[in-house]
Amino acid sequence: MLDPARLAAFTLVTGATSLVPGPQMLFVMTQAAWRGPRAGMGALAGLQLGNLCWFIMAGLGLGALATASRHAFTGLAVIGALYLAWLGIQAIRDAGKGGHVETAPPRRAQSASLRDSLAIALSNPKSLVYVLALLPPFVDPRQPVAPQLAVLAAIAVTCDFLIGTVYVVAGSKLAAAMQRPALRARLEWGVGAVFLLIAAGVIAGLVRSGGL
Repeated sequence: MLDPARLAAFTLVTGATSLVPGPQMLFVMTQAAWRGPRAGMGALAGLQLGNLCWFIMAGLGLGALATASRHAFTGLAVIGALYLAWLGIQAIRDAGKGGHVETAPPRRAQSASLRDSLAIALSNPKSLVYVLALLPPFVDPRQPVAPQLAVLAAIAVTCDFLIGTVYVVAGSKLAAAMQRPALRARLEWGVGAVFLLIAAGVIAGLVRSGGL
């Protein structure tokens, strides 16, 4: 049984972390603004699936193996940055064409956002480092580790999902205000630019740290 004080501390830490809109949560919000609320929820669901995968990897001990390899870490970061850049170029390319968002069925947009968000989450090695750094202080080594990780993962995903819903709503309200073609074109350009800037930031961070 996990110590209630540890559970409360972990909930506070993970909740505070989720409140700060990092690149992944920013991606969720822009998907809601660009493709609509269902796409935003799809992106949020993909993000949480990716987070669960990192928790499972950490629990199985595979996370430590991945972070021990500098090349594996750098490779994941580069793949994630290139994929995000590709999404940004796609958004800019389609800006102003008209009908791109409206003609896509909601379920198709939702599944596409889920796929893109899951790919971005799984290609972000910082998520793995975060999980590996965050978990040890809240896990009691004298008790079975797997049940503790399951509880902590459930808390982290729940907090992130609830706070992420707020960002989806914010993005959806922005989308509702962008019904005119000229404004929607500017929005799509902005979404593409944000994605490209995030990708550039990832690559720049790797260069500064000597990873590239």
